[in-house]
Amino acid sequence: MLIGYMRVSKSDGTQTLNLQHDALLAAGVTPERLYTDRASGQKDDRPGLATCLQALQPGDTLVVWKLDRLGRNLKHLISVVDDLPQRQIGFKVLAGAGVQIDTTTANGRLVFGIFAALAEFEAELIRERTRAGLAAARTRGRRGGRPRKITKEVLLKGCTKMALPPL
Repeated sequence: MLIGYMRVSKSDGTQTLNLQHDALLAAGVTPERLYTDRASGQKDDRPGLATCLQALQPGDTLVVWKLDRLGRNLKHLISVVDDLPQRQIGFKVLAGAGVQIDTTTANGRLVFGIFAALAEFEAELIRERTRAGLAAARTRGRRGGRPRKITKEVLLKGCTKMALPPL
């Protein structure tokens, strides 16, 4: 039996599961056997993934649209995928353009290792670019975070009798 897992990184509604949903259905996964998360792939504690992994029985195959949907951390990816054969569970990745991974074969295990390393590399590049962008913004006087609701002037106007620390 095919069990599908889908994930998007943001829970604010700006990302949808439609593309993954359609691909998993086309691969033969039934709608009642689809599990979802709306959380970063960096997080190991995703309730949808935990439920999906618990639902897998010997002879089942876990199907994901792309490898980075299962996780972006090489250690986590390998621990999840290494556990599956011990439980007699297959793993398939529908990566499009004919690049499918099936860990029930030696070729599939090799390709999985390569793509897992690439997924972790991509995630690290994103972190590096983010840190560099934040540092560049700080040098230009920009500070991140939410803007203050109350300005210093409004606060001082309402509290003329109290000595306030500088903001």
